[in-house]
Amino acid sequence: MITRMDAGIGELAAHLKKLRLDENTLIIFSNDNGPHREGGPLQNPDFFASSAPLTGLKRSLTEGGIRVPFIAHWPGKIRAGGVSGHVGYFGDMMATFAELSGATLPPRLNSVSLVPELTGRGKQPGQEYLYREFLERGSSQAVLVGGRWKGIRLLSLSAPIRLFDLETDLGEKNDLAAQLPERVAEIAGLMRTARVDNEYWKAPPK
Repeated sequence: MITRMDAGIGELAAHLKKLRLDENTLIIFSNDNGPHREGGPLQNPDFFASSAPLTGLKRSLTEGGIRVPFIAHWPGKIRAGGVSGHVGYFGDMMATFAELSGATLPPRLNSVSLVPELTGRGKQPGQEYLYREFLERGSSQAVLVGGRWKGIRLLSLSAPIRLFDLETDLGEKNDLAAQLPERVAEIAGLMRTARVDNEYWKAPPK
């Protein structure tokens, strides 16, 4: 499947170049979640070390479940071979596409345009924090502050918060909650204020 996908993307890029549309076309490749075990016996994330060096798979809020590749190709606009450490999320694509197309961005969106980071022009603003919630087998929460401090609460909105420094512990192995209670309190506050009830996604009872 990877070989087939690679060939298909190559055919698309070649066709755009043939039509002389390649320098006016942004191609983005990404994924909606980390590796999973849902593809039968041939889908073995342990054998392929699919998450390494991250912890977790699809349906988890650890980095192995939510951190995915993001590759952008735009000849003449994006420098070939460049690598970015910017932390964003899919919601940022709304503001990105609005800026590139000249469209008006709807109000009250938590979306930051990635155009400066993609093109290397101007200073790239970031999200103050990113909030995630997963309602399956309980209600789990995760908050990433400043692209560095990650707090996770599993299966209950009242569960203890585990704290990780992703700059030094990308695999989320060393829980720093007991050492940094002020950081835990900050993240607990964000978990309370960032979440919004939705009629279609109900959190299980505490």
